[in-house]
Amino acid sequence: MKSWRLTDSAQNLQLKETDVPQPKPGSGEVLVRVCAAGVTPTEVVWYPTSHTENGEERTGAVPSHEFSGEIAETGEEIYGMNDWFADGALAEYCVTQSDWIAPKPRRLTHAESASVPIGALTAWQGLFDRAKLQPGERLLIHGGAGAVGVFAIQLARSRGAHVITTVSARNSEFVMGLGAHEAIDYKAVLFEDKAREIDIVFDAVGGDTLRRSWGVLKENGRLVTIAADSETQAEKRTKQAFFIVEPNREQLLEIGKLLDAGDLRPVVDTILPFSQASDAYRPNVKKKGRGKLVVAVRPA
Repeated sequence: MKSWRLTDSAQNLQLKETDVPQPKPGSGEVLVRVCAAGVTPTEVVWYPTSHTENGEERTGAVPSHEFSGEIAETGEEIYGMNDWFADGALAEYCVTQSDWIAPKPRRLTHAESASVPIGALTAWQGLFDRAKLQPGERLLIHGGAGAVGVFAIQLARSRGAHVITTVSARNSEFVMGLGAHEAIDYKAVLFEDKAREIDIVFDAVGGDTLRRSWGVLKENGRLVTIAADSETQAEKRTKQAFFIVEPNREQLLEIGKLLDAGDLRPVVDTILPFSQASDAYRPNVKKKGRGKLVVAVRPA
């Protein structure tokens, strides 16, 4: 089968299309015929891409850990995400675990479904599991037009929160259409001048944006961040605020219900053909800056 793999260290970002044997599922695993794979460009420099769980050096990793496709044995359409230490889905077939997948939302195409798992699960776990979002609370989302932000806005609005988000001016109308109550142009004003007395900050940006965000929180306010640079911070509160999304079948089932009901919608930025998959991990790839970039592994 054809697969895209990192041929050197992850730091060199060298992806190469190769012919490799079709993987064989083990106990508790299923073989998936991949139709589309979602792209998280920064994952190629993350620790699990270049190391195994026990800390040994890892080579030949397959990226793109969210996917939509069919269980090879039964033809059932599914979507899901693999653990970061497992191989991803930038291949004609991938192996996954049964508790990492759920039936594909019927209303969505495979490309749309592949854009959902990581973004929607990250938003769900950050808002509901960690921050314990309550109706009526004021929420500030940094990066509202991104792959995670688009789901955070919609899920928070559905729970009755007052949603404020930072975006560029050209995306203001877009995020308001997703359900945001207020959109702050982060290039024109300081968000802390516009957003005060915030119950929860959901940060997908990191850096200076994260550091300034502590000051807008109410007493006993909560902050969660998914910015990768937060993982190595020495500051205790930042380390406690950081989390990494995990596969979760039950949550995928709930998200699928919302998608099929039309209460949640995916946002696909760009779809690339499998032959151009390596372009998805290059910083100069042409994107709209909204939602997720997807690789069509098989033609629609």
